[in-house]
Amino acid sequence: MPKTFEEFKIKDLTLRNRIVMPAMCMYSAGQDGYANDWHFTHYTARAIGGVGLIILEATGIEPKGRILDSDLGIWDDSHIEGLKKIVDLGHKYGAKMGIQLAHAGRKSTVEAMECLAPSAIAFSDRMKKPREMTHDDIQDVVRKFGEATRRALKAGFDIVEVHGAHGYLINEFLSPLSNERNDEYGGSLENRTRFLGQVIASVRKEWPQNKPLQLRISAHEYVEGGNEAETLAEMINLVKDIGVDIIDVSTGGVVLCEMDVYPGYQVRHAEIIKRNTGLPVIAGGLLTSPLMIEEILKNERAELVFLGRELLREPNWVYRAARELHTVADWPVQYERAYK
Repeated sequence: MPKTFEEFKIKDLTLRNRIVMPAMCMYSAGQDGYANDWHFTHYTARAIGGVGLIILEATGIEPKGRILDSDLGIWDDSHIEGLKKIVDLGHKYGAKMGIQLAHAGRKSTVEAMECLAPSAIAFSDRMKKPREMTHDDIQDVVRKFGEATRRALKAGFDIVEVHGAHGYLINEFLSPLSNERNDEYGGSLENRTRFLGQVIASVRKEWPQNKPLQLRISAHEYVEGGNEAETLAEMINLVKDIGVDIIDVSTGGVVLCEMDVYPGYQVRHAEIIKRNTGLPVIAGGLLTSPLMIEEILKNERAELVFLGRELLREPNWVYRAARELHTVADWPVQYERAYK
């Protein structure tokens, strides 16, 4: 059997294959943050399409922590019902379901709300200047990550992903490009990792030990003086024993920069994280070819592979991949005539 279609087990979670749909913002929830028909249709289609693990989009742990006003929310118990419906539909069609818990930090564009950051440095001249977080602000956000996790558990998610990538709040603390604090949250690598460690501890307090906790990182920042994969591996090693089980490896986003992107451009960073932390990783970056994905998995460069844009273009990509890799996927009975 091709590696792409082998099961993958981590803690009590078993995936039917090695394909992951990563979190991709839909900006379709409205200002109240509630899931609606778009989300039910969008995520269910990828479950029907055979994806092994689906990670819901960046979901705000508080209103001012959203990227846009129209992001999904998980800051109130009333959000649980809609999220649970997404989970139940995904499970019905064989996918495992995750949620990305997120705080946008200085990249929040929510109207009429302040944005927070480790330091009062705007992302760009077109963005709001954030307020530097006090110690009380920091502990408040840490607590809200925990509260959001409790809701994610009630909604039935199989995995939670802490969003520490793409220049959002946790990434802002990790990066020397956005963190100029001179207290215990800034300066040294250990200090810049402190906030992440506290968030993970807060999440893990609410998330059962038999369920995996996933961390998304930006392993390369494309600017001199920014973090690189080796640096991120050191940071992960400082916090992994708190309860991190798997790393979702992305790059960029903390500052404006030029990025050289090509199919698989992030895979080498995932390899470094895997080698230097000893944790399983999810790799990706403009991947479209089943043969390329098979190479990544067979050569043990990553345990799982994420497909983002390709799954937006082709919700049934998994079934095409099965044909190209000369194996049989478990097609829905309603679609069997297409397989034959």
